[in-house]
Amino acid sequence: MLDSPSPAAQSLKAMGPQREPATSGATIADTPSSWLAGLLAERRPLVMGVLNVTPDSFSDGGRFIDPARAIAQVERMIAAGADIIDIGAESTRPYGGMKPVSVEEELERLAPVLPAIVKLKTPVSIDTMKAKVAAWALDQGAAMVNDVWGLQRDPAMAGVVSDYDMPVVIMHNRETADPALDIVADVAAFFARSLALAERAGVACDCIVLDPGIGFGKTPEQSLACIARLAEFKRFGLPLLIGASRKRFISSVTPSEPGERLGGSIASHLAAVRNGAAIVRTHDVAETVQALRVAAAIEEVQ
Repeated sequence: MLDSPSPAAQSLKAMGPQREPATSGATIADTPSSWLAGLLAERRPLVMGVLNVTPDSFSDGGRFIDPARAIAQVERMIAAGADIIDIGAESTRPYGGMKPVSVEEELERLAPVLPAIVKLKTPVSIDTMKAKVAAWALDQGAAMVNDVWGLQRDPAMAGVVSDYDMPVVIMHNRETADPALDIVADVAAFFARSLALAERAGVACDCIVLDPGIGFGKTPEQSLACIARLAEFKRFGLPLLIGASRKRFISSVTPSEPGERLGGSIASHLAAVRNGAAIVRTHDVAETVQALRVAAAIEEVQ
């Protein structure tokens, strides 16, 4: 252990073991992106809780199709300390087998759930690659767009983000994995292309979060490399997000099914925070918040 804590370790310290759930400070201000800036200014890792209202997501598909169950799950995540709720209605299945759905079907899944979740007063992120779905969700009160194709799949997405002046997560993706790639260089080149699209559309820099897309178009080794070398993406000067929760690369280290990967998910997120992640995206909010707080407490007494 180094004698002086790294900046990432300091971010763990800033979380503090005594901190109460973040919902009291996560209100959406009149300036749209200010809620995110306000949370990031707390200099602690933010926790994004995952809600899939899909029948076929790789980890929890079908569990939260019923609106009442979905809303109850979000209430649990908020009580456990989630800073942001990320809701998706089309499975992107990072390891293949994705079944595309129409705009109409995606909206049909979201309509009974998203407006009610917005009323819970914790910022809501819409996980979609479709500009029409993003615009609808933002009209309903969503506060962020999480695009798993980083503004590069739907030509209208960058314009929607710009028009609404809301934060956007730009995630790296590939159609197929290529083991021969230097994946970190590939992710960086992808980010550069996405940021050029964002700039042309007028998306403000302080509205952008970068996500290397763990598991998406990557071998397990490449996913591990993206976490290990996450600090290399700091050159973009933007907040970094990691979503390693229950991903298959964990099984390449220790064979396991999605529901058996809590330990690997937490280990990955702790490593990511130490390497510069500002936000971690997880299915298991309570356990992740606990892990971050304990890590912060350990750093505090050094």
